Amino acid sequence: MKAIRITYWVTTAIIALMMTYSAYAYLTKTEMDQAFQHIGYPAYFRIELAIAKLVGVVLLLLPMVGSRLKEWTYAGFAFTFVSAAIAHAAAGDPMPHPVVPIVFLGILAASYFTYHKLKK
Repeated sequence: MKAIRITYWVTTAIIALMMTYSAYAYLTKTEMDQAFQHIGYPAYFRIELAIAKLVGVVLLLLPMVGSRLKEWTYAGFAFTFVSAAIAHAAAGDPMPHPVVPIVFLGILAASYFTYHKLKK
């Protein structure tokens, strides 16, 4: 049980840190605006996605959040990672770009499955 708890918190912390940093980058770095334009997304989507990521981080980390809301948070992050991989691949970005979201999807999956093991 201790290993499951450690795995849950490590994987959840990695996701939370990555999502927080990417939200920060979306809101502050001009390169991110250019990257969104390169992929073909409108400028406002970058702001919406940053806000959604920050809200998701809060929902993922707070222990008093209900399991249904956490399920939606995990689903939203999964959709984000899958969509990012597809968008990078469709835009013709070089190989590390489409693969990185899939790696984080695996980390998110580990967090999700250990979350449910802890709930039992």
